[in-house]
Amino acid sequence: MLPIQNFKDFISHNSLFIASDKILLAVSGGKDSVLMAHLFKLAGFDFGIAHCNFNLRADESQRDESFVRMLANSLEVPFYVTHFKTKNYAAAHKISTQMAARDLRYNWFEEIRESNNYNFIALAQHQDDAMETVLLNLTRGTGIAGLHGIFPKRDKLIRPLLFLSREQINELIAEHNIDFVEDSSNLSVDYARNKIRLKVIPHLKEINPNLEQTFEQNIQRFSETELVLQKAVSELREDLLVEKQNSLHLSIAKVKALKPQRLLIFELLRPFGFSELVVIELLQALNKQSGTSFYSSSHRITIDRDDLILNPIVEENLQLAFIHVNDQSVNLSQHKILMSFIDEPYFEKSTKRAFVDADKLMFPLVVRTWQSGDKFMPLGMKFFKNLSDFFIDEKIPLAEKAGVPILINGNGEIIWLGGMRQDDRYKVTSATKKVAIFDLK
Repeated sequence: MLPIQNFKDFISHNSLFIASDKILLAVSGGKDSVLMAHLFKLAGFDFGIAHCNFNLRADESQRDESFVRMLANSLEVPFYVTHFKTKNYAAAHKISTQMAARDLRYNWFEEIRESNNYNFIALAQHQDDAMETVLLNLTRGTGIAGLHGIFPKRDKLIRPLLFLSREQINELIAEHNIDFVEDSSNLSVDYARNKIRLKVIPHLKEINPNLEQTFEQNIQRFSETELVLQKAVSELREDLLVEKQNSLHLSIAKVKALKPQRLLIFELLRPFGFSELVVIELLQALNKQSGTSFYSSSHRITIDRDDLILNPIVEENLQLAFIHVNDQSVNLSQHKILMSFIDEPYFEKSTKRAFVDADKLMFPLVVRTWQSGDKFMPLGMKFFKNLSDFFIDEKIPLAEKAGVPILINGNGEIIWLGGMRQDDRYKVTSATKKVAIFDLK
């Protein structure tokens, strides 16, 4: 007899869905997904079946599609199918065939779910899949977040077979004489997951015949440990990440005091895309000269005197430097900006010098190249103008505008386009008591 009650209990215990929900099942035709379809039918749930034909195995792909279509007809449920040019997609996006297939199927499943009013998408992953995922993540070094295996529920994805092992699924399929199709690629060791399944796990099971149960318990411990860690990181984030001048600042002194330093900083910076290797290099460089930067695909973190300064990478060629109140100069690419002060109102007309009301400055200042969306109030005007429009009006070539040094106040406002125009909000007036002079060299 199929384990209907255990199936329902697992769904209820993990709050996967309620009886009135409508579920879209991802069915390949293999043992796992076919068993899932039969369990849904016998449990009386409202469901439909979706099948992806990736056109990777010639006649075998067509056979799988025909089988799943017949399965849906026999179960009297809606059937959805699509065909992908998987290798073309992989080549166009410069990713592996496996990653291409993953992207394509999940995007399509979500389209079908939304357009046909399904509440969730059910995937037929089981305990062995969770174990293989942990072993893969261990070899790739994904940190503790990679050790919790596969969650029973995440967003609109549910995995109602995680209470079963592969061996139990095989036994149920054989006992009940349930038809299925075999994917020949599952026997290929060209894929990392298959190597784990076919080459590694059999040896581990020689050491521990109850490997699946042991990993299930380990995964539970890892998940609980991750919850504790994330709680600590969340509290750390509140204390350590301080928003200033449209950037996030991390006190270097507080970073140095952390224990365990590498783990906590890695978890803190992981949402911004920083790898563990980059975090290690960053921590080793904390005592280096200010201005040293480290990058993820989306963010930059720069070592300043007292802080690490975290910014999104808005423009590919963005450059930046910082000016502190006691600095006399700063370099940006081929430019050098000198800063000095005088204690009396003074101003002269010059594109190479800016005369600024010093009391309006908020340090550290930033010198950077321009970004899309930048705007300022040109000296002598009372309205804002986009830098892109200003450059066009001034007939500045594209190659030149990318190198214009822009002086930014601590509040994010533009003070001066170096060598071009000052912002009216920071001009010297009769009420000015102290003047900051910036020279472009």
